[in-house]
Amino acid sequence: MAMDKTERRVELLRAARDVFSTKGYHAAKVDDIVARAGVAKGTFYLYFPDKRSVFVELVDGLFSRLGAAILHVDSHADIQAQVKHNIRGIVAVLLDDPALTQLLLSFAPGLDPAFTTKLQSFYDGVKQLLKTSLDEGQTIGIVGPGDTSMYATFTIGALKEILAESTGSGPVRPREQIVDGLYQLLESGYLHASTPAPAPNNPPTKPKRRGGTRTST
Repeated sequence: MAMDKTERRVELLRAARDVFSTKGYHAAKVDDIVARAGVAKGTFYLYFPDKRSVFVELVDGLFSRLGAAILHVDSHADIQAQVKHNIRGIVAVLLDDPALTQLLLSFAPGLDPAFTTKLQSFYDGVKQLLKTSLDEGQTIGIVGPGDTSMYATFTIGALKEILAESTGSGPVRPREQIVDGLYQLLESGYLHASTPAPAPNNPPTKPKRRGGTRTST
């Protein structure tokens, strides 16, 4: 049975992902992708203008799945369970696509400015997703005071190291062990999941005064 257009597109994306992960983005060629997919070169160009456009679609798809994995935390429900659910979802998205995740973790910047720019925009987007979540956490009292942009950077750094270990030659850890470890790391830092959130519209009992005005960035 012949593939429809959607199935063919997905097949080309999968082939490109596998080629990128084994040969590296820069060394990979359209010829490699079509050979992996088992289609004619002309078929590739019916769907994509070049290999960069395939890579962009792969990264954008991964980013969309990450965004969908992060749910708003309800301060009236079990905070720990909800935070772990979010960590579990993020880890699952990344480990369920180890080829693309490994590519994102191991690229060499500078060889292709457009490639580097796309990867940087991916990390910037992930950081903003996490920062937004942490800002909401500060509002409901489960994230400690401080620079949420820096907290997001710290968290992404820890996650990248765990993922690099899990998708590379490091030990294969059970996913729930990764979730528990990341949660414990956050709880030892800025996460205050066991602290009751302040009642809405009530000011803190001991406000802290800061000199001057602070401009958000």
